Amino acid sequence: MVKGILIDLSGTVHIGDRAIPGAAEAIRRLQREGIPFRFVTNTSRKTRQMLHEDLLRFGFEVPAAHIFTAPLAVHRYLEQHALRPFLLIHPDLAPEFADLSQEDPTAVVVGFAQYAFTYANLNRAFQLLKNGRPLLATGKTRYFQGADSLELDAGPFVTALEYAAETEVLVLGKPSPRFFLGAVAELGCRPDEVVMVGDDAVSDVGGALAAGLRGVLVQTGKYRQGDEGKTGHSDAVLVRDIGAAVDKILADL
Repeated sequence: MVKGILIDLSGTVHIGDRAIPGAAEAIRRLQREGIPFRFVTNTSRKTRQMLHEDLLRFGFEVPAAHIFTAPLAVHRYLEQHALRPFLLIHPDLAPEFADLSQEDPTAVVVGFAQYAFTYANLNRAFQLLKNGRPLLATGKTRYFQGADSLELDAGPFVTALEYAAETEVLVLGKPSPRFFLGAVAELGCRPDEVVMVGDDAVSDVGGALAAGLRGVLVQTGKYRQGDEGKTGHSDAVLVRDIGAAVDKILADL
């Protein structure tokens, strides 16, 4: 029986600055049924407060606490391990880490930095990594669905740093099992009682299935024909959109 749901944001409930048709009503149906859920995202160019404001503008009446982000997972990891980050992130995300000391960095954190992916910043990260600092990332996704077309994500830059510094990244967002299990814990469920709904066959659905959750892949956002073969699991469910996903979930798959 399904007792909780994790839902991706970009490409699943909205694309750019518009909600996917029927998405807000699908979420309202979950709320009426009393099924606990969390929006889970690797988005690292906006704070959780900014994401919440976007959702409210799109017509999703949900509390900010229902948004579980990769930057939040990174922040918790830095706190738990008393690490001081060198942040290679989008400037808009800086407030999420403002309470942490960044002097004499003891870790490198990479998110979707966009125009901050300069040679100077990448080279500074490289130097820290070659001196033994760990590499942490919000995700390793290759690309995402932008407002008008696919856009390059942080993954290629993370991979470049891994290659140059001869190190291995610790991904703290999707598809890391740590990320999914952290979100599941907030729902108070077992992993096998939770369904992940997303448009990314690898990071959303494949990652969730590998962590012991169930997975539903939607044909919106970055989905392209044949992506269902990339999940690495035969029991992923393919549906048209978030509304169809909610139909299937309420019927208990």
